[in-house]
Amino acid sequence: MDVLVIGSTKGTGHLVVSELLGRGHGVRGMVRSREQVAALEDRGATAVLGDLEGSLDGVVEGVDAVAFCAGSGSQTGPDATLRVDLHGAVRVIDACVEAGIPRFVLLSSIAADDPMRGSAAIRHYLAAMHARDRILAASGLDATIVRPGGLTHDAGTGRIEVGVPTLPSRGSIPRADVAAVLVGCLERDDTIGATFEVIGGQTPVEEALDQVAASLS
Repeated sequence: MDVLVIGSTKGTGHLVVSELLGRGHGVRGMVRSREQVAALEDRGATAVLGDLEGSLDGVVEGVDAVAFCAGSGSQTGPDATLRVDLHGAVRVIDACVEAGIPRFVLLSSIAADDPMRGSAAIRHYLAAMHARDRILAASGLDATIVRPGGLTHDAGTGRIEVGVPTLPSRGSIPRADVAAVLVGCLERDDTIGATFEVIGGQTPVEEALDQVAASLS
């Protein structure tokens, strides 16, 4: 499978690139500047220039699936969240619809089902996640929406807990485990149509994704 990773140079998206390459998939990573090309291609991926606030010409063409992991970051304000996290994601969704790229996995956030579940400081962010999740679900794409708890840089454990659609507590989860979940979803057509929350837990990733798939049957 050839997968385009949006947000490929840092955070969870960086780990998704590694997870995909480790499983033998072809990877195209979107980068915003030519200075980022060499570092990505040294890892074995193909870099393509694109910008969520600028040109996306040709970015999605020729791939089998898209993993959207980009975000404006915790140091930016509501305006950047709207421009990048929401509108940027919708632009990629639209590009996939237009180009006929059906498979789409979206990194969202726990509590995106109801922004009022979050603290006042992040409700603007959760509202943006809520809106783009609903837009993706209504797009007609073969989508899976993954809503992790608080992201950490701890080593992955390979064990998680899922809530379809929600969990009783926010919890946290290593980014590496989220990357494994996202790639696992891409490899499983039986997760198409699922929206679920995920935190660290005791269930192996594949068994947890079996639970997600069973919820759709």
